[in-house]
Amino acid sequence: MPATRDLPHPDLADVELTEVLFALSDPSRLELVRLIARDGPQTVANCQAVDPAAPKSTFSHHLKALREAGLVRNVPAGRQRIVSLRRDELDERFPGLLDSVLGSATTPDRQPTARAARASR
Repeated sequence: MPATRDLPHPDLADVELTEVLFALSDPSRLELVRLIARDGPQTVANCQAVDPAAPKSTFSHHLKALREAGLVRNVPAGRQRIVSLRRDELDERFPGLLDSVLGSATTPDRQPTARAARASR
């Protein structure tokens, strides 16, 4: 019997805001969430490019922290894994949180989301 490659993902109804904020408090994890929010689902290899100098164990810890906080899904796709942002679920559970957190960074090439632009008017 082959080993399952599925990882547990929390039900967002059980996730506390403090868990989400803690996961986003690390700059590498925040940058990873920004990448996925901007460019869509990514392979784990593409995600690792956010901080190529980070040891594999540190990177794995970052992915696990984001998954356990309910921010991302990490699912098998053939011989690789795909990491995607749980945007719709997070927006429903914590309205405006991602727009606030992701929009708070001052990255030169980052454009505000439509919702953030409307909110600032």
